[in-house]
Amino acid sequence: MRLPAPRIAPLTDAELTPEAQAALAALPEFARAYNIFRTQAHKPAALKAFLAWGNYILSDANALPARTRELAILRTGFLCKAGYEWAQHVVIGQRAGLTAGEIAAIKQGAAAPGWSAIDAAILIACDELVRGHFITDETWGALAPLGDEGRIDLVYTVGQYTQVSMLLNSAGVQLDAVLTGDPDLTA
Repeated sequence: MRLPAPRIAPLTDAELTPEAQAALAALPEFARAYNIFRTQAHKPAALKAFLAWGNYILSDANALPARTRELAILRTGFLCKAGYEWAQHVVIGQRAGLTAGEIAAIKQGAAAPGWSAIDAAILIACDELVRGHFITDETWGALAPLGDEGRIDLVYTVGQYTQVSMLLNSAGVQLDAVLTGDPDLTA
């Protein structure tokens, strides 16, 4: 975590406006208490739009299979040093089929041994997008197995989670009680 305390505190039940309650109602009940959403509830209209786009990114409408998507999200979160994002998506990534060894190797990126050619290309693309906001011709070619829709959705996914990481880091969103922090992402 970059900050030891929130800059913008998550709203309590008593602080929620009717608009914030309505925005949170779109979430599964267990997620309504998450610090990420309670922090965003300060701006209900933005939270509502965020959830709509985020639901696309995390849905089967995204051309990336769940494991591939989580590989990209975790690499992006790690590059952005977003401890909250990393902790949430370690759990989601495991459900999507990433092993503990793969999750640890995501921190090293494409240079870690054992990645398939397409996994390595995805990790390189994440690095290029986060650091330079552009996928090189060589990497674009290596991503050909994803097809055009997959490559577009990869850019959308990395962009979404770069934005999320910026919000989490800047607002100081703290880990939910059910999450475990990663020592590599502690300030």
